[in-house]
Amino acid sequence: MDPQRTAAHQPIALRIADDLRIKIEKGDLRSGDSLPTLHDLARDYTCSITTARTAIALLKGQGLVVGGRGKAPTVRPRPKRVERSSLRHQVEKDLVRKSEKARREHGLAEDDMGAPLDDFEFEAKYSFVAADADLADAFKVQEGTSLLRREYTHRVRRTGVLAAKSVSWLPGDIISPNPAISDPANARWPGGTMHQLYTVGVEIDRVVDHVTAAMPTTVEVQAWDLPDGTPMLWVRRISIDINDRVVEVTDAQYPADRTMLTFHTMLTRWDATA
Repeated sequence: MDPQRTAAHQPIALRIADDLRIKIEKGDLRSGDSLPTLHDLARDYTCSITTARTAIALLKGQGLVVGGRGKAPTVRPRPKRVERSSLRHQVEKDLVRKSEKARREHGLAEDDMGAPLDDFEFEAKYSFVAADADLADAFKVQEGTSLLRREYTHRVRRTGVLAAKSVSWLPGDIISPNPAISDPANARWPGGTMHQLYTVGVEIDRVVDHVTAAMPTTVEVQAWDLPDGTPMLWVRRISIDINDRVVEVTDAQYPADRTMLTFHTMLTRWDATA
């Protein structure tokens, strides 16, 4: 696709930003390349330093440029994109009844993040909480019902930047037959949550993902090292068992600039004899 200019009459700052964006999209300016200085832009476009600075701010808002505050603006390196596919649910279920050795050899978290777990600092926090109105509605239970809350974070060991973060809840009465599930020492459970539920007689029938988007808080901008203008994707995953019970709810967040959500929908084939 050929780069396009912003429609309608263009203020000078927008024209400068468009020209630089097109150079980035065409590869004339590559990852890590320095942009022209404010003085160079002011001279080339016969405008003020303030106008040139506004143009750079527009590019930062598009997530194309980093720097400033004493550092020369440069073309932002393209972040590694992680694909998160609905097929992972079937992969996890297929592992449930395999040997522990097979389950240990297949790291779902590694598959999701596309890197060895040794590259990340992992932290798990467990606590029992009372279901608020939102969670009671999601689980179809009474407010105050006991839930096991589990918060997982993965940070890039080299930089400390967040790579993954999620919070999940499990009904306390369902998991109570196996106390090992609620022990944070077992957070790296081979086979994941589906195998944990399998140990208490639960088979997952289907998983429903609800995807929304929102602008990040200042805390999230810092934790994820987000460029200006980057939204967060929020995914609420609801796991339902073969008895139509909601047995897990998970909220996960993903930066939109480095995430591709892929949904596979299998359709029943028509009977060829009909």
